[in-house]
Formats: sequence, structure tokens, C-alpha cells
Amino acid sequence: MRFVKALILFILLSLSVYITADYQHLKFKYALSPIILSYYGSTGPEVIEIQKRLKQWGYYDGPIDGIYGYKTYMAVRYFQAKNGLKVDGIAGSETLRALGIVTTTRSSYSSDLNLLAHLISAEARGEPYVGQVAVGAVVLNRVRHPSFPNSIAGVIYQPGAFESVANGQINLPPTVSAINAARDALNGWDPTGGALYFFNPAKTTNKWIWSRPIVAVIGNHVFAR
Repeated sequence: MRFVKALILFILLSLSVYITADYQHLKFKYALSPIILSYYGSTGPEVIEIQKRLKQWGYYDGPIDGIYGYKTYMAVRYFQAKNGLKVDGIAGSETLRALGIVTTTRSSYSSDLNLLAHLISAEARGEPYVGQVAVGAVVLNRVRHPSFPNSIAGVIYQPGAFESVANGQINLPPTVSAINAARDALNGWDPTGGALYFFNPAKTTNKWIWSRPIVAVIGNHVFAR
């Protein structure tokens, strides 16, 4: 019995040394990179957010303490394996995006939030709240898609993309609900399940848009890929 306990302790200690050594190497490697990430040994509010998301979705059963320890590391690996991501235990940009955690700087985040809120307010004023979030999600889905510009401003101001830009409605002050909806969309809520387009069937005359696969109907808008 003592031998078994000693063997288990030895394995755990060896694993801890291996992980620590490996992540010291990664820490040095990524210190030279602009990529925002968290890894074994990291601490802070981003780690807390990672733990909250993983716990909420059943991947993590440890404390929400902001310390990227062994349990957090293993939970990240489990999440990555289940979601088709590279399984390395590092909460890099792809993993954080899959978790719905925004990694932009405070200033760019504020600018993106403001612009997205203006578009949501102009395009979805009067729609149910979930429909407003859905419009914001479409913009963000386009940002991530190779067929569209890779920034929120680029997507919104792409010629012909949104009627509210052409008619100037986007310049009106956004509603409070639009601001909240923009924040929820930026934090990862996508009620559409990946839609790239939305339209009001009572108003559109575009035959092409009806050829797109419909994924959701929310309020007066149809959402499609």
C-alpha cells in the first residue's frame, strides 16, 4: 500500500515538473509575441473568466481563484479536444475566441463596442433583445470569415453591406439595449449559430439572399449562412 502511494506521488510530482518546465519554455516563447494568452502559472482576471466559462459548461470543477493551475490546464485541454482546437492546454487566441472571451485592448474594445452598438440600433431597433444580439453576432461572424473584412469597422463599412450605413441611420445615437446587445455579442453570445446574413423578408427584394441556407428566424429577421 505504501509502495502504491509512493508511486502515485512520484508520478504526480514528475508530471508537475514536466508541465512547469514545458510552460516555462512556452512563456519565454510567447513573451516575444503580441498574442494574448494564458498558460500554466498565469494569474489574473482573464484566468478567472476562463475558469468561469469552463465551469459553467462542465469542463472545470475547481475553484474560481484566478490561478492557472493543473485543474485549469486539464480543463482547457478537455475543452480544446471537444471543440476541435489544438490540444496544448494554452488559452491562446483561438481557444479564448471559442470560449467567447474578447482579447482586444481596452481602447479598441471601446471603439468596437460603440460602432457595433450604432449598427445594431440602426438595423434592429424595435427587435427583441435576442434579435439585437443576433445582428451583432452576424457582424462578428463576418469578421472571422475569410470572405469578409477582418475588422468590425471593415465589415460595417463594406460597400453595400448595410442599408443603415447608406441612409445615415447608423449615425443616430444607439439605444441602451443596443449597447448591451453589442457587449453580449462581443462576449461571445451568438443566437444565430454562425449566421453571416440577416434580412427582413417583408422588406427585401433581393432574390439572392433567399438562396442562402436559413439557420434562424428571430423577430422580424431571417438569419442565414
